[in-house]
Amino acid sequence: MKLSDFDYNLPPELIAQTPISKRDESKLMVLDKITGEIKHQHFHDITKELKKGDVLVLNDTKVIPARLIGTKKDTGAIIELLLLKDLGNDLWECLSRPQKRLKKGTIITFSHKLQAEVIEKQTEGLVHVKLIYEGIFMNILEELGTMPLPPYIHEKLADQNRYQTVYAKNIGSAAAPTAGLHFTEELLEELKNQGVEILFITLHVGLGTFRPVEVDDILNHHMHSEFYQMSKEVAERLNLAKKEGRKIYAVGTTSTRTLETIMHKYHEFKECSGNTDIFIYPGFKFLAIDGLITNFHLPKSTLLMLVSALSKREIILNAYQEAIKDEYRFFSFGDAMFIK
Repeated sequence: MKLSDFDYNLPPELIAQTPISKRDESKLMVLDKITGEIKHQHFHDITKELKKGDVLVLNDTKVIPARLIGTKKDTGAIIELLLLKDLGNDLWECLSRPQKRLKKGTIITFSHKLQAEVIEKQTEGLVHVKLIYEGIFMNILEELGTMPLPPYIHEKLADQNRYQTVYAKNIGSAAAPTAGLHFTEELLEELKNQGVEILFITLHVGLGTFRPVEVDDILNHHMHSEFYQMSKEVAERLNLAKKEGRKIYAVGTTSTRTLETIMHKYHEFKECSGNTDIFIYPGFKFLAIDGLITNFHLPKSTLLMLVSALSKREIILNAYQEAIKDEYRFFSFGDAMFIK
């Protein structure tokens, strides 16, 4: 499979720059993964697509204001860090820009409250840094950091909470699990009342989710690992759903990757945590999920490859052309698709 197999042309004006005023009023394309049949609805109509006993699995990770702008202590050169992964003991894996100006021992100053020392340079723009501060780090980060919006979003975000899901809980993501942005507390309550089981797992979104593919043969692409976690109660409820033959639907590619990682590793759902670098592309055998709620993804991305694996590449790309024709909004703040 070639990278070009997952390309499509998107008019730039369809890239959503701001969130819709009410989360659940975004468009919803419902796609039959076998036949390719398409229905056009709004997201709050998801209540019509889910039935009693169905299980909805959401990622409750919370985005941190992970983008920091500082200066090199010795030269004053501007350095940007994107905090990706907490390695423990105030060590962080970061994406740096420009990396060429950094070397081991470089001190970056963000304010009198926070500095970072480069401990090790990695490949692909990554560095490991030691954070130097006094007080509570997350409080300092809230003060100095900004939300790490994707580079294709050029508008300023008026309300930072619109880049969080309403159920965000576990701090640690460098990007939002955007399929979940469509849910409101009222919609979740309505789904519960109609007998849909709502369960939460955690995957902290990092480089693995949004790093572009830069090789022509996609099998040579290297996925970076991301931390995931599943509780005992959630594992037991998912195993029961499987046993009873009920449908399990993931909200987002991050939930999908977590569920499939666990099922492929243990052949059942299990209380566990760890790091996953699972790469899902056509030919993948899904063991955990029956369907997926997701946004519309970038051309040539691992996320487009994942949704193509759940159906067929031709069916997905045809659905994308239909979405373009109907002027759906694309990417993080865009509209949604339910593949079932």
